[in-house]
Amino acid sequence: MITEKDIPRIHNEALEQSKLATQKFLEDWRKKTGGNQYDEPMYCGFAWVSLHGVKGSTKIGKAFKNVGFDKGYPTGLRLWDPSNYRGQSMDVKEEGSRAYAEVLRKYGFKAYMGSRAD
Repeated sequence: MITEKDIPRIHNEALEQSKLATQKFLEDWRKKTGGNQYDEPMYCGFAWVSLHGVKGSTKIGKAFKNVGFDKGYPTGLRLWDPSNYRGQSMDVKEEGSRAYAEVLRKYGFKAYMGSRAD
């Protein structure tokens, strides 16, 4: 059973996977396209992880907040750009958020990638 003490470890694993997914996506994209002057796909936007079924007032919810999640809208918790990618490409940010959410799902959480264009 997952407890609040497991959340930092799970978060670190998910961050690592998020960064790896971002790096792999960019490497693949560069190989397939030859890149461009911006060195990233040119569709600007944002991406995040939505975590459902966890209330922020619970021990596990507070543990997620301690690692960077905040209140999601309309419900749940949310973590913006877990790969901490500093470009503008929504495609890249989506890959990182998707990988982070996959790790949370592996541990039984209901988590999804969300995004929107800028």
